[in-house]
Amino acid sequence: MKRYWSRLLALVLVVVIGLMGCNSSPGALTGNYRQDTLAVVNALRTAIELPQDSPDRASVQAEARKKINDFAARYQRDGSVSGLASFTTMRTALNSLAGHYSSYPNRPVPKKLKDRLDLEFERVEAALSRGA
Repeated sequence: MKRYWSRLLALVLVVVIGLMGCNSSPGALTGNYRQDTLAVVNALRTAIELPQDSPDRASVQAEARKKINDFAARYQRDGSVSGLASFTTMRTALNSLAGHYSSYPNRPVPKKLKDRLDLEFERVEAALSRGA
């Protein structure tokens, strides 16, 4: 009988730990497309505007890459948002920035790319305000 209870307790602990690990972290995406998109846009603007000599530049850049990956993983196959103008523009911006981070991890974002990303982020915000 004692063996039964110890196995049951072990099973319950494994389930509880497994479920606790599945909870999203406070900075993770919520599932609300509009809020998530605006949060990612704001985080990426912060990462782009960070000066080259900033001491926390590497951590901010890593967080930006994580947000790009999380956003793509969450919404890429979501049929309700994949046709929206805000989503297609956002994916273009994310792909551009992710490509820069992959190809030139130690270089700052060039002015030309910053300007283009800023324009695309403005288009995303405008499309979200229209509901598109």
